[in-house]
Amino acid sequence: MKILNLSIIALLFSTVIACGQKNKGVNDAKGLPVGIKAPLINAIDADSVSFDLNESLKQGPVVIIFYRGFWCPVCNQHLKQIQDSLKLISDKGATVVAISPEKPEYLEKMEEKTGVKFRLLYDEGYKIANAYDVNFTPKKSELIIYNTLLGANLKETHSDDSQRLPIPATYVIGQGGKIAWRQFDPNYKKRSSVKDIIRAIENLKK
Repeated sequence: MKILNLSIIALLFSTVIACGQKNKGVNDAKGLPVGIKAPLINAIDADSVSFDLNESLKQGPVVIIFYRGFWCPVCNQHLKQIQDSLKLISDKGATVVAISPEKPEYLEKMEEKTGVKFRLLYDEGYKIANAYDVNFTPKKSELIIYNTLLGANLKETHSDDSQRLPIPATYVIGQGGKIAWRQFDPNYKKRSSVKDIIRAIENLKK
């Protein structure tokens, strides 16, 4: 009987957590802070090839960029800027990956629109965005704009119909697995610069 009760409590707790994640506003997401161990990432890219953060860190630091989707003009511009300076980042020994809740076929659309050569990863079920505390649910008025005017079609492009999005944050993860630097701002127009990313990578060696 006690085991059954504990199972019911665990189920209720997980349901409350899930509901809380779905109802988070943009200002409720705080993003993981610098200095703590980064949650490990294992996700597939546009070609359904798996990416493992732990394995990648053996080669050097990893730059993780959260973006909203192929439909987002600011995301397109930001990823293009990263691509334009990708060699400057890779010359520092770092790997760049960008993550969104979009299915692989829509990651391909983003590749086509931006010409990026770094890997775009599918955050199925918002697990990665939740782990990094960058996930939130947009307002209804915002969803109308995204889905109607920008053609996001979030219920179709994501793994479920909750229409959650990540705050477009950037994290630099050192080879020890800790978050060394982040750019995090609820204002989706404010993004990380290549200059700041390179400086953060250089500071890892100090």
